[in-house]
Amino acid sequence: MHLLTTKPKTKKIPKDEESRKFEKIKTLVYSNADSASLSVAKEIAELIQQKQKEGKNAVLGLATGSTPTKVYDYLVKFHEEDNLSFKNVITFNLDEYFPMQADSIHSYVRFMKEHLFDHIDIKESNINIPDGSLEKEDIKEFCETYEKKILEVGGIDIQLLGIGRTGHIGFNEPGSSLTSKTRMVRLDRVTCLDAASDFFGLENVPSKAITMGVGSIMEARKIILMAWGEGKSEIIKEATEGKIRKSVPATFLQQHKNCEFIIDFAAASSLTRIYTPWLVSDCEWTENLIKKASIWLSQKVNKAILKLTNEDYNEHGMGNLIAEIGSAEQINLQVFNQLQRTITGWPGGKPNADDSSRPERKSPYPKTSLIFSPHPDDDVISMGGTLLRLVDQGHQVHVAYQTSGNIAVFDDEVIRFLDFAKDIDEKNTELQEKIKQVRAFLKNKKPGQIDSPEIQQIKGLIRKGEALSACRYCGVKEENGHFQNLPFYETGTVKKKPHSKEDIQITYDLLNKIKPNQIFAAGDLSDPHGTHRVCLQIIYDALQRLVEEKADWLDDCYVWLYRGAWQEWDIADMEMSVPIGPKDMQRKKNAIFKHQSQKDAAMFPGNDEREFWQRAEQRNTETAKKYNALGMAEYEAMEGFVRYHFN
Repeated sequence: MHLLTTKPKTKKIPKDEESRKFEKIKTLVYSNADSASLSVAKEIAELIQQKQKEGKNAVLGLATGSTPTKVYDYLVKFHEEDNLSFKNVITFNLDEYFPMQADSIHSYVRFMKEHLFDHIDIKESNINIPDGSLEKEDIKEFCETYEKKILEVGGIDIQLLGIGRTGHIGFNEPGSSLTSKTRMVRLDRVTCLDAASDFFGLENVPSKAITMGVGSIMEARKIILMAWGEGKSEIIKEATEGKIRKSVPATFLQQHKNCEFIIDFAAASSLTRIYTPWLVSDCEWTENLIKKASIWLSQKVNKAILKLTNEDYNEHGMGNLIAEIGSAEQINLQVFNQLQRTITGWPGGKPNADDSSRPERKSPYPKTSLIFSPHPDDDVISMGGTLLRLVDQGHQVHVAYQTSGNIAVFDDEVIRFLDFAKDIDEKNTELQEKIKQVRAFLKNKKPGQIDSPEIQQIKGLIRKGEALSACRYCGVKEENGHFQNLPFYETGTVKKKPHSKEDIQITYDLLNKIKPNQIFAAGDLSDPHGTHRVCLQIIYDALQRLVEEKADWLDDCYVWLYRGAWQEWDIADMEMSVPIGPKDMQRKKNAIFKHQSQKDAAMFPGNDEREFWQRAEQRNTETAKKYNALGMAEYEAMEGFVRYHFN
């Protein structure tokens, strides 16, 4: 058997120039962030080596955040394994929060040291980063000097950029001008919300920053903007295909003579050539592309699938499809039947039924179902209705909670539980002393400070108790709740360690122990904090090992991917859709409510400040409405899944 990566089959990357006619910036799409980062790192290394031959300095403009970290990893690797020297490299960082001390865990000085500078032979005098520790009255002079330094070394050769959801580059927020230079700025609320998780709360995020201006960036000889993940897809489309305007500063890059966008497949998913390729050139009409195009057309003209006409297809760039297939009626019926077959009230398969057109098999029955939950509440938030249905229909349901989720618990929750323990066991002097120590730590804790191991353990136990409560409510046996506490997560900070062989072994052992007939895993690659992505990769790695070992139980195992709280699957990609009635939607919300430490306000809300139950309810009801608008039966809500295929 060969394990295939999960990628929507309908999305091919056209290579011809015609397909890029909507794009005003050269945009290179890579299969994943790793290969894209390697390409950027190689280009930087080649520049450094070329400058060394010429006896010149290479001047780099550097960015921070999660986007460029893999590039820096590769540059360190080139230094350690290929003897790439950085002695002729001068760097200028884009920005820094203000106020910010250089030794703070949030400072970009510390970030750059940890990710790059401490691991290479760059001269300290060649490193330039905006100084967030200055007095406010000294900032203007510092910014002017920063600009002069860039000019004195001959300007920036390559400028690396990320992109924010508002389209900001550096900290040039909407409204920044094309001629702006290095200066102090006030941060947009969306930018602050995105940074809130790193600072353990929105109230701890600095409201200002020092940033190189759009004008400073535009003076670089080459600009490389990088973006990873579906969460960046809409702003990438806007920056590359939209009009130039101050409200989206990244659009100014369309005017640069040597700018490239280096993005992964997910970040490219909204580009016209990827999302609606029939609008840019003739297509090779596969079954899946026909389905995608018909659904898009239905939503575009606000008609049910079976009501689409030849004229609808012709007027929206799909005349060649009509010519190839014959008529709208044939296409409509084909797509309608495909959609109808994805809908099932039996996510574990319907026993004693014809399963030839159902997404799941009728046997074995009952099945052993293993649900992987990256955090202790993703199972009920993301597929709680399906979980309840599996239990109600008699399947043996196991839930593997991959991480402790301890960093998402507020300190006040710890005090509340300690007060309970203090009163219930007053004579336990050892416990009483420990409670005093913990309370003293929390009282003096600084914003963003890492919790002590004891507090991390208590927070993990709080979330474990909540998960078990949800299991009991849903009818999952307590012994079927598996708390993996994967080591990569246990750093006490938002930034996690790379996953290791130990993480994979823990997952491999659980899979081999349970030998499930069904696996459900979070395919939510838009998770802004990255935990979902890592957890999914660990499952893939464990499954790959089992494939290579030819584990016989895998021959009778389906793997289904659900989405988390951040984004739903596209209807065109869903291969199983489970209806949820009003009663089961209320049961699902009740299960979410069992996670009391996440109720009312989540530690890391991302860009959506609503509670998770509200997000889940809206997402599920919106999916049902979309199916109904396409001409399917009208349901209260629906949960969607994509199958991860073995060959």
